[in-house]
Amino acid sequence: MLPLCARKDKDFINHALFMARAALAFLEAWLYYLKNRPLIEIFSMKTESLAVVDATGAVGQEILKILAERDFPAGRVIPLAASAAKGRKVSYGEDELVAIEDLGSFDFSRVSLCISAAKPSVTKDFAPKARKAGCCVIDAGAAFRFDSDVSLIAAGVNDEALRDHKGIIANPSALGIMLASVLKPLHDHTGVLAVIATGFRAVCDQGHEGMDELFAQTRAIYVNDALTRDVFHKQIAFNVIPHVGSFMEDGFTSEEWGLGAEIKKIIAPEIKVSASLVYAPVFIGESLAVHIQLEDDLSAAQARNLLRQASGVQVVDHRHEDGFVTPAESVGEDSIFVSRMRDDSTGLWLWVTTDTLRKGSALNAVQIAELMIAAYL
Repeated sequence: MLPLCARKDKDFINHALFMARAALAFLEAWLYYLKNRPLIEIFSMKTESLAVVDATGAVGQEILKILAERDFPAGRVIPLAASAAKGRKVSYGEDELVAIEDLGSFDFSRVSLCISAAKPSVTKDFAPKARKAGCCVIDAGAAFRFDSDVSLIAAGVNDEALRDHKGIIANPSALGIMLASVLKPLHDHTGVLAVIATGFRAVCDQGHEGMDELFAQTRAIYVNDALTRDVFHKQIAFNVIPHVGSFMEDGFTSEEWGLGAEIKKIIAPEIKVSASLVYAPVFIGESLAVHIQLEDDLSAAQARNLLRQASGVQVVDHRHEDGFVTPAESVGEDSIFVSRMRDDSTGLWLWVTTDTLRKGSALNAVQIAELMIAAYL
């Protein structure tokens, strides 16, 4: 049996160790709070309501549709648009009509989250004000995509980057989401060195106006009317236009550069990406023809197995006339479809397509909002 003084010393040491562990636990909790304070403040200040900016546009309407389909856990969903649309009603789900409120006078302290489908200039104007009011903004457009201090999230690919957000989160482009979703499992398995991609943009990239122009030109050709060009510089009906974005000094366009910049930001900065983008006479549904150079050999069969396990990816790759997916078949679907997989001595070849408005934009933004709710509420 220990002497009384020894027992007292042992009790003192145990007590000191207990206090040290408690202090360490408190410090860890405090550091977590400091790192995640924007999130904690956003979600503790008020009940969770969500605003959708540009609720009258093609992407905004798709966002509302998906929120209702997925039974998004918001106390209230508030559609916003320019003052001219105030009071108009938009569909939310099958039976509900919701009145649009004026974006210019809206008090963002009323909501925890906002998904913006507006033009970049509009989003850049209101997003800082919304963040200051305690609202987290998810931009489904291109306003903040390449800002170094804004998290760029392809849902299911780099969700962990949400931890570093500062109140504004960016959606990648539709082609960026598609390419990142395919490259991530391959890069994790064997390393991706370089990518050469040809992207086929749908006209819905230019909103209702782009789709209207394709329809009007197609009709005009059939009835032998004069063609009008208001959205695209060249004829889009029965044609392809190898010009997406603005030309840069090296001959690439801003959108071609942007696809590579997105992959570097989402997956790894060392991956080299060269892209050619064209507008195709397709209303909805974007596609990529991709060549991937890998660090180690990877057969098409091995790549199929990896991609079948990837989040949001569906492999449809059979070597017959119905064994692949086209943009038209992707419309209304939530998956990114991968087909035409084959390998040769230079690397891996494949075809990727998805619904531009859903997974390529609206669904990804809604999935980011769902991740926010699930992780921090």
